[in-house]
Order: sequence, then C-alpha cells, then structure tokens
Amino acid sequence: MRSAEQLSEPVPGRGASGFPSMSSLTEKDRPIVQLLLNTGTCPRCILRFCCVGSQTLYRHPDKDLMKDLRDFLKKNQEEEEGTVCLEVVDPPCKRIRLEDTEEGPEDLNHNGALPQIPSESDGNAAMESSAGKVCNVCLGILQEFCEADFVKRVCQKVNSAEYQFTSFVFSVSLPPQLSVRERAAWLGVKQEMRNLGLSLEKDDIVQLKEAYKWIIHPQLAEELGVPADGKSLFEVSVVFAHPETDEECRFLATACPDCFKPAKNKQSVFTRMAVIKALEKIKEEDFLKHFPCPPSSPENLCDALEIQCNNGAVFVAGRYNKYSRNLPQTPWIIDGERKLESSVEELISEHLMAEFKADSFNFSSSGREDVDVRTLGNGRPFAIELVNPRRIHFTAEEMKRLQQAINNSSDKIQVRDLQLVTREAIGRMKEGEEEKTKTYSALIWTDKAIQREDIALLDDIKELKLDQKTPLRVLHRRPLAVRCRIIHTMSSEYIDEHHFRLHLKTQAGTYIKEFVHGDFGRTKPNIGSLLNRTADILELDVESVDVDWPPTLDN
Repeated sequence: MRSAEQLSEPVPGRGASGFPSMSSLTEKDRPIVQLLLNTGTCPRCILRFCCVGSQTLYRHPDKDLMKDLRDFLKKNQEEEEGTVCLEVVDPPCKRIRLEDTEEGPEDLNHNGALPQIPSESDGNAAMESSAGKVCNVCLGILQEFCEADFVKRVCQKVNSAEYQFTSFVFSVSLPPQLSVRERAAWLGVKQEMRNLGLSLEKDDIVQLKEAYKWIIHPQLAEELGVPADGKSLFEVSVVFAHPETDEECRFLATACPDCFKPAKNKQSVFTRMAVIKALEKIKEEDFLKHFPCPPSSPENLCDALEIQCNNGAVFVAGRYNKYSRNLPQTPWIIDGERKLESSVEELISEHLMAEFKADSFNFSSSGREDVDVRTLGNGRPFAIELVNPRRIHFTAEEMKRLQQAINNSSDKIQVRDLQLVTREAIGRMKEGEEEKTKTYSALIWTDKAIQREDIALLDDIKELKLDQKTPLRVLHRRPLAVRCRIIHTMSSEYIDEHHFRLHLKTQAGTYIKEFVHGDFGRTKPNIGSLLNRTADILELDVESVDVDWPPTLDN
C-alpha cells in the first residue's frame, strides 16, 4: 500500500479540467477503479478504496472526478497499446507506472501475465452505467451531500439558531448499514487484488467520515465565516438515515447475537458500534453467504434526518445567601406534587437560563441547608452548568448586571461573586468535602430551667467526636450508616431560663439538628446528654461555609 508520505502529499499536476489530475493513482489501482465503476460506486468512494489521501482531490465536483477516472482508464489503455515499462519501487510496496520505454514488463500477476486492462469501450460503459446512480457504498453521502446546496442548508440551520461561536467542529452520524456495504465492497476489491497477486488491507481504505469532512469542512468554514476546529465547543452535526436499506444489518444478529443487546435510550439494537463489532467477529465466508458482494445500488439517496447545533456547556459560579425559613435549596416535590412555590435553585437559574438562552441547567453547591435554615455571612458556594447555551460571551460588567437582576427579583435570596468559570474549576468546590468546616448559630430550648453556669461547660469543649447514625428524617434517601463527625469549638449565649444560643464550628457533613436533640439516641453525645436534660432546636443559621471558592470579586 502507499506510504504515509504518498498518502499525504499534494496531488501533482493538473488535468485538462484545471483540477489536479489522477496522477496519484497507479497501475495497480486500475482494476479497483474498473471493478467499482462496474458495480455502481461513486468516484469519491473509488478514491477511498484506492487509498488516495489527497484531501484536495476529494473536493472536486463529482462530474469532474468521473471524467478524470475516465481519462485515467483511457490513458492506461493507450499506454498499453504502446511499448510498456514498469518502474519498480522497493518491495513490498510496489508503485507501478506505465511509460513508453524500451524495457519490458517486470511485475506480472500470479499467472505470469500482466493484469488484464479493460478496453476503452468497457471503461466508457462503466462510466455511463455509474453516472446518475446512487453510490452502492456511501448511499449518496459523498455525492449529493457534498454539494453547495446542502452546505447552504446546513448553514441556514446554524444561522437561524442564533448561536454565539468563534469556531466549529463538524460531526456526522452514518446509518449502520453503511459499514455492512463497505465491508462487502472491500471483500470484492480484496478478492480482485488477490487475483492480481496484490493486497488491500481494510485499515488502508480512507474512512468515509474522514473523506466527507475533508470535503465539507472548507465549505462550511467559508459559509459560516469561522474556522473548523476539532477542539471547538460548538458542534454542528448531521444525522443520516437510509430507510430503504435498514434491514441489511439483520443477518448479523443471527450470526453474532452477542453483539446486539437492548440498551436504554436506543430505539434499535443495530447501532453503528454494534454492527462494527459484529463485522469484526463474523467470518468472511459467512458474511458472503448472507450479503451480496458487491452490494447493489439503491434507488434512493440517504435522508439528512437531522441537522443539529450544540454549544458546549457554560459554567457560572457564585455564592448565595438564603434569608427565608420557608425556601428549599432545590424544588421540593413529593410524589409529583410541589410542596413549596420556589427554591434557591430556581430563583437563580431562571435569570441565567434567560440570559444565556440555554436548553437546561444543572445546579450544584457546597453542601445544602434544610428548608427552614438560613444561610448568612458570605453565603454558600454554588455552580450552575448551562446546557447548550446560545449566548456564551459575557463581560464582567454584564455579569454584574445579571447578578443585580437576580438580587432585585427576590428578598429571599442574594447572590455575590457571580462569574464564569471552567468545568475543571468546579472541582475545587467539591474538594475536601469532608475536611472543610462550617460555622452555625442555633437557638436551643431546654425542658428544665437553666442558668448561665449550666451551659458554660459547652464553651470549654474542643474537638468533640460524634457518632451519628443516619438521621430518621433523611433515612428514606440516604443509606443507613454511622458517621464520625467532629465539633471543633462551641460557645454559648444565655437568653433566658429555657433558651440559649449556641455557636458551633464543625466538620462539614455534621447533622446539627440531631446533635442538639439526639435523634432518639442516634447521635452520641448530644447537647441533651451533655446538659443532662431534654434539648431541642428552634432555629438554625449557617454563618459560614469555609471554602475559598469561587474567587471573591470587587462587587
């Protein structure tokens, strides 16, 4: 096969049409060209099976490529009629070139004769039979769907969606039966090459997706006015389908049943990956028993089932304060019924969704507070992933205005330090989840009367270790376990005979309410056991979440 240098080099010379000529094809390609033309294969697929790696050549119009293939066959026919010489390159990769010289043929087929070269009339007949047909390998993808009209159709879809982007990546989803047809065509070509004493490895063939992108990338880039970039977060995708040949994969399910297993969110077991896996497993002789080789030409082109756009997610972070004791962090819905009107998540995200024009969002935070717990101080760090946003560029001033809009919309919450962050940066919010500390303020009631000296002992307790069984109130959604937590410091503030306020600095993840009332002995020790009386919590506030993220902004 061709070396890497030969595959990547520009095509030298130009044909009469003004396009690079077929000089990248060699004598050994001629039987491949003739065979595939005879069976209804389009010019670009023929180039793929001839392992031509010149991107430029694929971009030429289909009719010009067909003419160049005709000239290629005709030229070789004329050369065969003259004196023939073969230039031999170091084996095992032999590159054959016909020239008018005085030397005789050196590379013979396994019968000791030159490969049979079709007559000009045979070549013309093949050209005429292939012209206007839907390709029997690519099902028209490298024909109609490379043309300017289709490119304009894709770009109209992109422009109408009103996305912000500075580059794009193009992806294509192909019908799984294309892999079956490509295998059938390869087996046919492989046999023809074997008859001539040559070989063609499956991996040497230029992939259909790769060739398609070579053709369509520069057209899309020109039309959209931005470059194609494999690392771009803006994706333009086309999903192709070909209903006429949908049943062509079914024989593989009988031959390789282990490759086709039902999966969630998949309408059919015949996914592209499952078909490829089966094709790698099935024996050649078994494949040939069930599928025609070469494949027949279909009546209809593929359908461009969907043309979709998708922007990579944008991440917004900040801190929020919650001032209401009747507001959950996330929507409170039980058995499909909403219990409270709104949530912290919704009050923040509705503004972000509108400004970024996103499809959906995912909310996360550094811990969470109960519906009746306030979050004060510098607030709790949070991050929102905005999925498929149309708008992605915001200045610092625009983010400030967005933050102000959120704060003006409700007296139940406030946000600060609102900013765009990377996906990687969000990991810092979750780092050391168990190691970080939080401070709380709790209003506590006791059944027996207390004096200042009764609660003074709490001020001297440091690094108190707790064993906390999963609280009864969250047992329905969290596994039963005993968690060891630490109360680092406590300080008490006497109010009256039955009330005092307790300030605590604790390890993250400590259940404060259960530490106060004991949860029927499931948290040991607890305030009740330390004071030798029944205690309960009336109010709880989060005073600080000690995570140095996101960066503080000058608000």
